[in-house]
Amino acid sequence: MKKIHLFAAAVWLALASAPTLADDAPLFVPQWLGAQYTFIDQHQSSMHSPYSGPLSLRARGDTERSHTFGAYFGVALPAHFQFYFDVEMFKGEAVSGATGLGGFANGDVVHSGGGTLSKTAYVARRYLRWTLPLGGERESAQRGQDQLPGEEATRRIEIKLGKMAASDDFDKNRYADAARTQFLNWSLLNNTAWDFAADTRGYTDGLMLGWINPSWSLRYGVYLMPVEANGTKLESSPRRARGEQLELTLQPRAGGAVLRLLAFRNIANMGVYRDAIAYALAHGTAPDIHADDRPGRRKYGYAVNGELPLTDDGETGLFTRAGWNDGRDESFAFTEVDRTLSAGLQLSGVHWERPKDHLGVAFAIDALSPAHRDYLALGGQGFTLGDGALAYGRERIVEAYYDIALVDRLTLAPDVQLIHNPGYNRARGPARFVGMRTHLEF
Repeated sequence: MKKIHLFAAAVWLALASAPTLADDAPLFVPQWLGAQYTFIDQHQSSMHSPYSGPLSLRARGDTERSHTFGAYFGVALPAHFQFYFDVEMFKGEAVSGATGLGGFANGDVVHSGGGTLSKTAYVARRYLRWTLPLGGERESAQRGQDQLPGEEATRRIEIKLGKMAASDDFDKNRYADAARTQFLNWSLLNNTAWDFAADTRGYTDGLMLGWINPSWSLRYGVYLMPVEANGTKLESSPRRARGEQLELTLQPRAGGAVLRLLAFRNIANMGVYRDAIAYALAHGTAPDIHADDRPGRRKYGYAVNGELPLTDDGETGLFTRAGWNDGRDESFAFTEVDRTLSAGLQLSGVHWERPKDHLGVAFAIDALSPAHRDYLALGGQGFTLGDGALAYGRERIVEAYYDIALVDRLTLAPDVQLIHNPGYNRARGPARFVGMRTHLEF
């Protein structure tokens, strides 16, 4: 607790000494762009469980609390360059050690590294951004995390290079994108079949190229993969291992419906499920995908992402995602999901005279490839799943939250989740989660 207070004091001092956020702030002067604190208290109830394994959701239930702190800075440089630097810290734990589910119940604990990393402050992002205007039309850019205030060309080339998260630029969604203010479950924050490149905390080094237009945009990103599945160490070169993604975003009308089409390919030191199974059957052992790791193996997949504003200036709207990957090679960086479908609704509190409140309700269905499910059924383990056996069934998730604006920049959100077939196992569950989130931002 003492370290938490020291970090909070450091953030406060940084905020107090940061320059004012005028649009015409001089070059080379760091600007404070924001800070946040999120506290999540989550309880997992006990559930039916005739057996369990080392990576199972705990049958007797669990209660844990997580804290995330962040401070975000940016610097305007000459010739349309900007530099961003973010510092974060994670405290606490995840229920059941962040294992036992494909769609985990607290999306903010990805920054804990599954509880295996230190609880000290770390650099989350450190990257250079460059834009090349392609026309004279401009739009206002509001101050925000990793966004300097000012004006930007509506048609531009954009390049980012350095440490960041692949999900900063890909698979975005207005209604289901942030565990700190929206849904908590992983399967409602990102397309979980998109096994995007990342270290254990969710960050990586890479390059993003964007061609931005008012009604459409095209982005390509290439990022370093970890050396091993869910590992802390990244590969030294994209020639050795990399994650590539290409996304087309279509929005014919400003403020209207958005459709995103994404394709990805990973090249990494991965194992093949069928090969691991064949070796285990030949030697009378449980399959071990990690022992089958070989460099240069490839995994690919696709994702569709849509959002549909309905009313209330877009504060009420619908979203959906669908994703598929080949499921041949091991899940490597995000979570163990090979197919996914999700949909939901965000409803503005303006309808009951609480315009800053939001109610969200959504569902997700996650599934495994035949090879992946056979591997787990024979007692194999991934990095989040391993019951020792498997009576396969699709993992089905329902979540509802209500985000209450207490005062300016402070929200409180009760959250409930029901998950059938946790870890894709019909023999276990259902699992129930009740949580309370407090979020403060500056």
